[in-house]
Amino acid sequence: MSSFVIKSIGSALNATSLISSKYASKKALHLFASPRKGRYTEKQRIIVDSAFFEELSYKGQYIATYRWKGNGKTILLAHGWESNASRWSYILNKLKSQGYNIIALDAPAHGRSGGKQFNALLYSEYINVVSEKHQPEVIIGHSVGGMATVFFMHKYQLHSVKKLVLLGAPAHFTGVFSRYKSMMGYNKRVSNGLDAIVFERFGKPVDYFSAANFTKAIEAEGLIIHDKKDKIIPFEDALLFANRYQNSKLIETEGFGHGLKDKSLTPKIIEFING
Repeated sequence: MSSFVIKSIGSALNATSLISSKYASKKALHLFASPRKGRYTEKQRIIVDSAFFEELSYKGQYIATYRWKGNGKTILLAHGWESNASRWSYILNKLKSQGYNIIALDAPAHGRSGGKQFNALLYSEYINVVSEKHQPEVIIGHSVGGMATVFFMHKYQLHSVKKLVLLGAPAHFTGVFSRYKSMMGYNKRVSNGLDAIVFERFGKPVDYFSAANFTKAIEAEGLIIHDKKDKIIPFEDALLFANRYQNSKLIETEGFGHGLKDKSLTPKIIEFING
């Protein structure tokens, strides 16, 4: 979607807010929560076709899971926004070579999972359903998959999970929401309306949903990896995690972007898992 189209949509909703700010805000939230991509292409499907496929469910929504069986530690992989389980292709073979029992899932409204709307809290419930079944010792989450993993651990404190790897994860929902509002150019009516809907639906203000703050209650050891020039999630988010997540260490990269798929990171992740 071009910046012109984005600003045009924002302007249209701003105009609508003069008639009904609540209607405009609901439309804005629907747009925010609707991934434009993330379903499988034919090429991506080949990557997960080698796995054992199983559908679990949460409140009537299907959760697509993929398992590459191993006799070692169970590793759960949680991808990010507008992606799917195929994003782990760059690291899968190295994880398999360690003998790990690998589980990956598709987020709500992504891959082969159900639903048309996404949010990190719903994703955290998907992660809980999969974790309850497979009892992972390690969870690796990329971007909002990392945030959802922290939300899950904060709420459920699953004892099997000993280690978390957070790759380019957002430290707080406030930042994610603010960047969306800024990108769309929403006026105060729409922006305030968005905040009000979040409070109405989830019973907490936007700034409550801070993954960095939630890590204070997490005993599992953490590895935070973030690129200094990440254009999607600012490096400052990694510093917030490092400051609040007491049982963690931070690896700073430069030039690997938000995806963090550089193969030089794989041995460091495996060393952390095995340590």
